[in-house]
Amino acid sequence: MVTEKKLVELFRQMWVIRFFDEKVDEFFAKGMIHGTTHLCVGQEASAAGAIAVLEDRDKITSTHRGHGHCIAKGAEANRMMAELFGRVTGYCRGKGGSMHIADVEKGNLGANGIVGGGIPIAVGSALTSQMKQLGYVTLCFFGDGASNEGSFHEAMNMAAIWNLPVVFICENNQYGMSGSVKEMVKVANIADRATAYGIPGAVVDGNDIFAMMNVTHEAVERARRGEGPTLIEAKTYRWKGHSKSDAKKYRTREEEMDWRNNRDPIERMKRVLISEGIFSEQDAARIEAEARAEIEDAVKFAEESPMPPIEILEEDVYA
Repeated sequence: MVTEKKLVELFRQMWVIRFFDEKVDEFFAKGMIHGTTHLCVGQEASAAGAIAVLEDRDKITSTHRGHGHCIAKGAEANRMMAELFGRVTGYCRGKGGSMHIADVEKGNLGANGIVGGGIPIAVGSALTSQMKQLGYVTLCFFGDGASNEGSFHEAMNMAAIWNLPVVFICENNQYGMSGSVKEMVKVANIADRATAYGIPGAVVDGNDIFAMMNVTHEAVERARRGEGPTLIEAKTYRWKGHSKSDAKKYRTREEEMDWRNNRDPIERMKRVLISEGIFSEQDAARIEAEARAEIEDAVKFAEESPMPPIEILEEDVYA
């Protein structure tokens, strides 16, 4: 049972995720953040809704488009922003950047710059939970493009035959870089592939936070009972390009505006919470402003944080 207080927190969390990525987009354009980044603007509900049903002990693995997952699992926006600015106060002391944020203490086993790279890690985490009888479940996030990687199929098969406590969540945002999922996947739904491994598959509106919570809760509880993995396909859409170099020539402006105007996950949740009397339009505006202020504070924290000292250059190197 999700309380009204929790729903309001999730509404605020989705705004934090959106404002974080919009601010990152702004600073990349200014050349103040280096490397590359992949933004999840428009996909906030899949991260917030799925992770909302976890217990504190549960784990996640993330992707190159993972800022939302990190925030939903409890990461602090100021330390995340500091990481992107390459500052020593970041989660990885400024060494990881956008694609490698991890917070093991909170159960975030890390984002991953390799497409599909987090999938076998999630299975390893689930195997640890099973063998040591720790009782936690691992959520494994990946995109539609990763579902064509060999690691996806190997990990799915292993998780299935060993009944591991892992839930696979494919965030199908319709495009793997510039390739439409309709051109890259033969089946109607990526979740249909679950049948080949003898596990349940579910398709969900990834922009509906309530649907995300419901389907993920069922899969997590099934895994916790020892009944094995589930493959969830969350159909969503990224408003921004694949990365900062993407001109988005492979999709139409009309398509983008349809998703923005008619399927915005934050606006959809706001309408429900207002109609249910959980908060007012004024409350929603106040929460939005608070989330925006949190990100402005995160930028200030990052800008004022020191660069890593040269002495730590060779630390955290294992190969």
